[in-house]
Amino acid sequence: MTSPVTYTNPELVQDTRLGCTVQLPLGFGPVPPSRKKIFYFDIDNCLYQRSTKIHDLMQLKIHDYFKTHLELDDKDAHALHMNYYQTYGLALEGLVRNHKVDALKYNEQVDDSLDLKSVLSYNQELRNMLIRIKKTHQFDCFWLLTNAYKNHALRVVSFLGIGDLFDGLTYCDYSESPIVCKPMKLYFDKCLSITGVDNNDLDLVYFVDDSEINVKAALKLGWGRVFHFIEIDADYERILQSDDFGEYYSQDNSDGRKITILRNILELESAL
Repeated sequence: MTSPVTYTNPELVQDTRLGCTVQLPLGFGPVPPSRKKIFYFDIDNCLYQRSTKIHDLMQLKIHDYFKTHLELDDKDAHALHMNYYQTYGLALEGLVRNHKVDALKYNEQVDDSLDLKSVLSYNQELRNMLIRIKKTHQFDCFWLLTNAYKNHALRVVSFLGIGDLFDGLTYCDYSESPIVCKPMKLYFDKCLSITGVDNNDLDLVYFVDDSEINVKAALKLGWGRVFHFIEIDADYERILQSDDFGEYYSQDNSDGRKITILRNILELESAL
């Protein structure tokens, strides 16, 4: 049974602007099956710019966790962190599988401890763009899709002032073992099931993410329109020169059957 979710950020209790209180009418699902055109939005480094340095702050927290809890030096902690990220798509999954780490306690010490208020702010421009897209009635549903735990996801969208623009949220459930996350096929399948989307309706599915491995996975699974937000110039140049560029992307974004590149999330509206 679907239950609405409302979240009031304790750090924003005095802020009465629209979107600071998160209101998800369809909560975390499940949603009854129906033919619907749905837009899935990644959150971190996608709905806000990577230049906010949240990614860097999180990497430091994760690095310190590897050092402290696994008793590693800087070099070995970094190497193992990268190995787990590349292997599982989420460093935490490697910690849980191989070191029996309590994922929820990890979340308290890493994601939940981030000082988001110092780096995120109300984004009126992003809010306006999302509202304009919604008003076109092209989509039946806006859905958040993240590898973070629900606490972090709710905090982020509340600080951005867009917490009232989405219908629901699928998050990485750290209480499960093994942890299921993007780009695992099981995660994408779970998302479709939770949101009531049939595999025969994948042409109606839209998805935006900043992760190369995630957008490639979605395209391989047949998701209808896939958008890759690439903010960093070096990442953009690397992808342009990659051997499989033509398999996944078109040079001028002209082929809607392939991944569309965005250099700014605000380009999304014009790319639809």
